[in-house]
Amino acid sequence: MSKATQSFDRRPLIAALFLALAALLFTLPPVTAQARPLDAPRASGQVGERFDGYAMVRSGSAPASVKKLVTQTNAQRRAVYQKRAKETGAPVADIGKIYAKQIMESAPKGTWFLTQGGKWIKR
Repeated sequence: MSKATQSFDRRPLIAALFLALAALLFTLPPVTAQARPLDAPRASGQVGERFDGYAMVRSGSAPASVKKLVTQTNAQRRAVYQKRAKETGAPVADIGKIYAKQIMESAPKGTWFLTQGGKWIKR
């Protein structure tokens, strides 16, 4: 028996696994739509991010649904910041500022940020 006939051809198995993984990925709901609900209001300029890790409605004419979303998001963030503060012994405000940097880095282009000095800058 030759060496070629003794070895197992793995290419069909790898192709089948790849196709199965691709099928699974296409059936999952998009993560961005669920994980980043503030992206659309931030892109429109209605919502901005503050230096302390909280979101803020920038426009007084923002719909009630956007204001409610900001309130809910900030409550969730506050809970995370408080948990981290308790775990680390750091002040909640410091934890918020650390997260603010991460939010700034991951926010989509066009997002407005309020600096500690009170100035709005656009990413």
